[in-house]
Amino acid sequence: MEILRATGIHKAYGTLQVLKGVDLSVQRGEIVAIIGSSGAGKSTLLHIIGTLDQADQGTLSIADTAVHTLKGQALANFRNKQIGFIFQFHHLLPEFTALENVMMPALIAKTKESVAKQKAIALLTELGLAERIQHKPAQLSGGEAQRVAVARALINDPAIICADEPSGNLDSTTAQELHQLFFDLRSKLGITFIIVTHNESLAQMADRTVIMKDGLMQ
Repeated sequence: MEILRATGIHKAYGTLQVLKGVDLSVQRGEIVAIIGSSGAGKSTLLHIIGTLDQADQGTLSIADTAVHTLKGQALANFRNKQIGFIFQFHHLLPEFTALENVMMPALIAKTKESVAKQKAIALLTELGLAERIQHKPAQLSGGEAQRVAVARALINDPAIICADEPSGNLDSTTAQELHQLFFDLRSKLGITFIIVTHNESLAQMADRTVIMKDGLMQ
């Protein structure tokens, strides 16, 4: 079953044409790796799919919602509930504990605090972080911080997780553990992942690899 369809996606910054008519279809539960050289448009496409940026032209449908028609608060609500994000640098808020960081998207979605806390503890425990729940990001290793970011991405049961170079800042062993975690989560939860990566090992593990070059899919 198709969960995402992007059609004719164009994006320019000034006179620079970054995306030149990209089409992408992703099935529910699929893990898709997007690869290509720097400047090919991979992260721009991911940001548009994740609604962090808006296409100049084209249509985007996620979970039967015409996302390209949403504006303002409706778009923000959709993003919060339907899309999880994992970045190369975990982007955890330094003043908050692991638990508080994971709870935040749920609280923004107006989930009852006790429910959000219970679910965040369950996710962190599932990801092997039961002993680190009250630690702040500076007290965590790179791999631990990235797993907290994974838990945060999962808290609202999103339709899709968008990951931009998720293991780019990790050593090879920790990166491999993170990659395996994605596949374990897919097996348990049916999560769909769209991953921009330069990591050949991760690309080879993916269900499908798409190559971008000069703003187009190859």
